[in-house]
Amino acid sequence: MEYRRFGNKIVVRIDRGEELCAQLLELAEREDIRLASVSGIGASDNVTLGVFKTGTKEYVSRTYDMGPNYEIGSVTGTISRKDGLPYLHLHAVIGNPELSHSASWVAESRGVCYVGHLSSAVISATCELVVDVIDGEVGREFSDEIGLNLFKF
Repeated sequence: MEYRRFGNKIVVRIDRGEELCAQLLELAEREDIRLASVSGIGASDNVTLGVFKTGTKEYVSRTYDMGPNYEIGSVTGTISRKDGLPYLHLHAVIGNPELSHSASWVAESRGVCYVGHLSSAVISATCELVVDVIDGEVGREFSDEIGLNLFKF
């Protein structure tokens, strides 16, 4: 990972073989980021996305491992703090325009995309992120009602 800070904006490059979330957590520690928004694009050969089932209050995750074949069309989310440590809440859209969807009603269409909560992404070529640091701090607290770590103001 390499990056450069321009005031409250940090431009980040994550390199081949590096895991996106781990690198972002390292950046948050190194730069003492308390609150920020994140956006980016890239390519990955192994991505884990999840969806939160509100009825059962649990995440269901799936790993997409296709070699260096997934474009990261979008990574977006936040960096905050929970119990004093950096906390990521990221979502991603990944896709491959060469794959066909298996459903019969879209059998003629090309290209498959997946979306969800980003848990892991091993970069296959590069990943470019912009981290917009926000002056201030918002923590996280687990909500028994919702089943998630929500912003704590």
